[in-house]
Amino acid sequence: MSIRIGFGLASCPFDTARELWRWVDLLERGGVDSLWQTDRLISTDPMLESMSFMGALAGATENLKFGTNVVVLPFRDPLVLAKQCATIDYLSNGRLLPAFGVGRQTSPEFGKADRSPEGRGSWTNEVLQFFRRVWTEDSVTFEGEYISYRDVTIEPKPVQVDLPIWIGGSSEAAINRTARYGTGWLGGLQSPVQVANVIEAVRKRSTEVGRPLDDDHYGAGLSYRFGSWDDPIVQRTAAGFARISDAGDPREMIAVGDSDAIITMVQKYIAAGASKFVARPIANDSSEVFEQTELLIEEVLPTIHSTDVEIST
Repeated sequence: MSIRIGFGLASCPFDTARELWRWVDLLERGGVDSLWQTDRLISTDPMLESMSFMGALAGATENLKFGTNVVVLPFRDPLVLAKQCATIDYLSNGRLLPAFGVGRQTSPEFGKADRSPEGRGSWTNEVLQFFRRVWTEDSVTFEGEYISYRDVTIEPKPVQVDLPIWIGGSSEAAINRTARYGTGWLGGLQSPVQVANVIEAVRKRSTEVGRPLDDDHYGAGLSYRFGSWDDPIVQRTAAGFARISDAGDPREMIAVGDSDAIITMVQKYIAAGASKFVARPIANDSSEVFEQTELLIEEVLPTIHSTDVEIST
């Protein structure tokens, strides 16, 4: 399987759009695999609307792939989102990597907008089935418990004949959803051991339902910093991780130190079965984001991107 590193944006750390596009250009020129962003519709932090940004990325780049980590499906209209994904994949000549999840029950959108968290898992499963059909078939009629469409056609279709469906989440329901409807799994704030457990479960379940996932389609998130554990920004980040009840020891999922330390952490995730990475630089401001990005491109990517792993089953 091919090992590739992308970058992620939890929020937008740049003061101006010009700075953001300079950073995107750095990723494009640096051979970064992909760019992923957190999907939030309501936030006091600066966060770009995911689909709009990816539409802009389609025209601003030629090689960089891009996705969301993850689109919370219950916040979106299924037909509009299906059309957006097809259009963005067409405009980017097949570089869209859509990833979907159900969202947390405590997500602010559920409390502040006309959305309920009840039944969001079953609703999401129906939407994923609809996506697969409307992206590949003509005149789709879909009658479900939650959504209903009659004689729906989307043109142009996505450039990718089998548009990927990456699934986020580690619950039993998310594992089943990945096995039944997904083409890949993308982890969040998890240690290599936690990632290994989920990957093993997805592999087992997907085989049981007769649609084993490609070994190349398992991803993990990785926060990193070239620096020291004594850096205040690292301490604040670790404290934030520790407040997440199921996150575990922050030192098991944050890569801090020199290039060797970061490469070693990536290799632990590779050993766990992950081959795609969403790296998030730990930085105080936009200038540090650029610095941390350049260091990863120069000192880590050449080693990791030259790594080929053969999976034994």
